[in-house]
Amino acid sequence: MLDICLLGTGGMMPLPYRHLTSCLVRAAGTSVLIDCGEGTQISLRLLGWSFKGIDAILLTHMHGDHVSGLPGLLLTIGNSDRTEPVDIYGPRGTVKVVKGLLMAAPELPFEVRIHEIGVESFAVGPLTIRTCALDHRIPCLGYRIDLERRPEFLPDKARDNKVPLAAWNPLQKGMTVEIDGVVYTPDMVLGEARRGLSLCYCTDTRPTDSMVELAREADLLICEGMYGEAEKRSRAHQYKHMSFREAALIAAHAGVKELWLTHFSPSLMHPRDFLEEAQEVFPNTLAGKDRMIKELRYEEANTDSGD
Repeated sequence: MLDICLLGTGGMMPLPYRHLTSCLVRAAGTSVLIDCGEGTQISLRLLGWSFKGIDAILLTHMHGDHVSGLPGLLLTIGNSDRTEPVDIYGPRGTVKVVKGLLMAAPELPFEVRIHEIGVESFAVGPLTIRTCALDHRIPCLGYRIDLERRPEFLPDKARDNKVPLAAWNPLQKGMTVEIDGVVYTPDMVLGEARRGLSLCYCTDTRPTDSMVELAREADLLICEGMYGEAEKRSRAHQYKHMSFREAALIAAHAGVKELWLTHFSPSLMHPRDFLEEAQEVFPNTLAGKDRMIKELRYEEANTDSGD
């Protein structure tokens, strides 16, 4: 199961009812924060979600509306008695900016490990994270988070293959076991591969083919919709952002299940007024709002409770 919450949906500057960009993802005791705009910890406090459990922070890029909440959040994490390291990932330039921000949060009771990354994949707890390069004015990354699902354990198959009981548990975990000179492999006890869960998060970019590939068949795409108004399309081009319609085209081409729009311009007071522009292209599009939550579940049922 993946718990996903948009903590902030604003771009450029916070508004009284809209904090700056941030998203929290939780799975199996691991929490990953994507971006940390101003107001991030206010939304977390209102939700009652844990600060202490944030294991990694993924930064899309180094513009202030995506990192301005970082010093205060790290101080709050420290005040929650966390002592385990926190990993911060981001594109080229992350080390310099984060170290500067950390000057406002000295003497933290945990290590902050900063990683400058490119197009690659890595793991945070049970989550696999992949990136793609986006098209913004400075280095910027899109992120995909996958939670794999193990194949079903089939006791009858194990018995038919004469697998000893002592080997069942490690084989179920994907390990190979040797007992009395006989090698037992996971395929002797497991069923077919099963689809996992996936979230893709892309913001501050022009549309790119790499975004489509990163989001391919994701359960949820959270994507920038800086401008809803048709007359603002030239600004989107000029400042390397996207419109509602462009985000919907990415979702349609990638074959995702659902699209949430986020990172709205301060001038866009009521994003829902322009939803039709996106829904004509991709019907299952929602306008994000602060503290909008979705719980992704394996195959059987997805439920959401924020709209």
